[in-house]
Amino acid sequence: MKQNQLDYAVHIEDLTVAYDSKPVLWDIDLDIPQGKLMAVVGPNGAGKTTLLKAMLGLLIPVTGSVEFFKVKETNLRKLKNLVAYVPQSGSVDWDFPATVLDIVLMGCYGKLGLIRRPGKQDKDMALECLKKVGMESFASRQISQLSGGQQQRVFLARALMQTADIYFMDEPFKGVDIQTEKAIVLLLKELRESGKTVVVVHHDLQTVPEYFDWVTLINIKIIASGPVEEVFHEANLKKAYRSSANLLQGTV
Repeated sequence: MKQNQLDYAVHIEDLTVAYDSKPVLWDIDLDIPQGKLMAVVGPNGAGKTTLLKAMLGLLIPVTGSVEFFKVKETNLRKLKNLVAYVPQSGSVDWDFPATVLDIVLMGCYGKLGLIRRPGKQDKDMALECLKKVGMESFASRQISQLSGGQQQRVFLARALMQTADIYFMDEPFKGVDIQTEKAIVLLLKELRESGKTVVVVHHDLQTVPEYFDWVTLINIKIIASGPVEEVFHEANLKKAYRSSANLLQGTV
């Protein structure tokens, strides 16, 4: 049975994004259902990160529109109470002089505004978010003193602090150890079970069926999008990666 559009968290029509007149996303039509844990997969240069940034309004498309819960919006600041974003770890200035608790508390600034300061209730919630990612004992540590996996957990805690409806994550497993990866996956599944929508740029094809229930394959254009058991198969992977190899036997 076809899902009613009202059930979609994100609806994209005719989205095209170009850098220096070269299209990096072309004529994207995509619906992301509510309450799904979705992987975005494709080769390097396929436009995965660009797709996230375009949805968030961080990039201005040449054409097209993005709707969140049937509301068209391209200003991320106006979506701050609806959307949480965890960027790639490599795009973050880790020398920024802040403690772990400071970073997590940034997740509540969208609700507090620029003038109000976080109170005891906010700090208690931030510590609870750190506890969920196993980082509560690091609250007073400088962010620059953490390992890559620990830093990723902290930024995930900041996203949890926003209590958003949609979570966008750009390669949250990159550079983390297997223990951290499993902990993050468990947390993402808990978010899905609570009705949240989670969109993850992912590169490990072998873990897609284990970690996700929805998948979008992309290579500048959408190759396929839908339930993992329906669209995540060798034929679609070969179209996305333009390869004759058996991609499910390895990691891309």
